[in-house]
Amino acid sequence: MGGTEQQYIQEAFDTNWVAPLGPNVDAFEDSISNYYQNNLTAAVLSSGTAAIHLALKILGVGTGDDVLCQSFTFSASANPITYLGANPVFVDSEKETWNMSPELLEHAILDMMTKGKKPKAIVSVHLYGMPYKTIDVAEISKKYGIPVVEDSAEALGSSVNGVKCGEFGDIAILSFNGNKIITTSGGGALLTKDNEIKKKAIFLATQARDNTPHYEHSSIGHNYRMSNILAGIGRGQMEVLNDRVEARRANYSFYKEHLGNIEGISFLEEPEGYYCNRWLTCILTPSYDIREKIRLALQAEDIESRPLWKPMHEQPIFKNCTSYTDGTSSDLFDRGLCLPSGSNLNKGDLLRITSLILKTLTDV
Repeated sequence: MGGTEQQYIQEAFDTNWVAPLGPNVDAFEDSISNYYQNNLTAAVLSSGTAAIHLALKILGVGTGDDVLCQSFTFSASANPITYLGANPVFVDSEKETWNMSPELLEHAILDMMTKGKKPKAIVSVHLYGMPYKTIDVAEISKKYGIPVVEDSAEALGSSVNGVKCGEFGDIAILSFNGNKIITTSGGGALLTKDNEIKKKAIFLATQARDNTPHYEHSSIGHNYRMSNILAGIGRGQMEVLNDRVEARRANYSFYKEHLGNIEGISFLEEPEGYYCNRWLTCILTPSYDIREKIRLALQAEDIESRPLWKPMHEQPIFKNCTSYTDGTSSDLFDRGLCLPSGSNLNKGDLLRITSLILKTLTDV
């Protein structure tokens, strides 16, 4: 926490605004919009997953539709597709940013169209805070008339050529889950340049109640709006966002300085024009076995690290889904490790982690 969150929470209690509406909700949305300063407006919701669900629903995704989704991601990127009765179609990654491969994306679109079924939407993810190939994906989206839901859950504070992540898709989403760069403990936001889309998102997020004096419903709605109390936390967190990004990037720089010259260990570099918030610092090791030796050595000292995301097309729940892959994400999963990356890590913590990794690699 940054320190001012309690003030906004206290205001909510003092004024008895504890419901999923109120001054903190409005002010949090305004602070997000002001951060982007590009006619972007925000609807704050209960989670980033809820935001993806509403984004797809607003774009008209329904039963039987196909939605292209990055395979190398957390399941929350894909699960909302299934909520709508649609079919996730998974696309593998490219090696420069680890995100959706534009080449495979276009191949998937063309292949599906030859089979008579044009995809309804694309869910593209900025993985670990590293922006995806925004220009290429936007060109493909425009070429084939397929809208993009920009999953910026991990990328608040990242940018490409000065344009912030959250501004690239037809609709974008943020997450304020407890592990994100800023947090409201649980929460998310839907971002759009179209105020009518924001109004529709809020309508659907508040049980789709029609504008009548009684409770009238002509659409299926959801209970997805953020509470005024959590929005108060968000207001305080927005005030320290830049500090949090600096802390995460400092973690990355420390790891790179101390481990970057080790043979077989590599880092995800920023392409030209890219600015990554370094939500998580990740390394690639020479092999699955070495990755596991490092992970288990850290675990033995009560230091948590995790393998990179297991691709969605390899998950049991999605095993029967169509996928367009070339082995990139499978290799990243086998060899990749997320290192401790919290904003509150100090130099002693980082030295302890890197020293243990170096010792483990020496013993291999």
